[in-house]
Amino acid sequence: MGMPIAVDLGGASNAELIEAVFGHFEHIDRRFSTYRADSEITAINRGDVPVVDWSGEMMEVFALARQTKDETDGYFDIRKPDGSLDPSGIVKGWAIRNAAEIVQRAGISDFFIEAGGDIPSCGKNASGHDWSVGIRNPFNADEIIKIVYPRGRGVATSGTYVRGQHIYNPHGIGSQIQDIVSLTVIGADVLEADRFATAAFAMGRDGILFIEQTPGLEGYLVDANGRATPTTGFGALCLP
Repeated sequence: MGMPIAVDLGGASNAELIEAVFGHFEHIDRRFSTYRADSEITAINRGDVPVVDWSGEMMEVFALARQTKDETDGYFDIRKPDGSLDPSGIVKGWAIRNAAEIVQRAGISDFFIEAGGDIPSCGKNASGHDWSVGIRNPFNADEIIKIVYPRGRGVATSGTYVRGQHIYNPHGIGSQIQDIVSLTVIGADVLEADRFATAAFAMGRDGILFIEQTPGLEGYLVDANGRATPTTGFGALCLP
């Protein structure tokens, strides 16, 4: 999927389960990658696959994308300015949430998954402590500026400091998002955190206000001047 993926089972050893999780991600990549000539989404964009032949997974992801577009006043849109469809902004969180469900169905209650900065976790780490997530300084990747204890919630960060200007504002096509560089969102699960992090980042500085006003979400924004703005409930998630 073009990103580093790590799976920690809280000290447990289960090579078969780990293999199943990575097999899941490989399957998702084969179906949804816009960089693969043989993926389903590439075939759809070529016009080779009619809607009636789309996979159930594709239909599910597209339904989530429509829902997110409606819930964010159009700031989340998988249709790109050139007319092609790119569901990457929602597939990531969806796939990671499903990976967490694979682990849970195997009877594992202590785990931590990180895929490209999006994180579901549950239970305790190998030391018996709550899992913690560090938010990196977007201006210095070696520095952690906040530590969050999600306690079962999902964490996702959108930003331009690693991949550059890859998130676009559907209401301002052609303009770059330059007033903010990082937005971390904590939601009920990693899919909720990820889809709203992408949309809120596209809103620019107003994105943190959207997170503040959306029930069940907390966030932490870093602007282009290095100033941080948390939501009112974010501080409680930083308490060990």
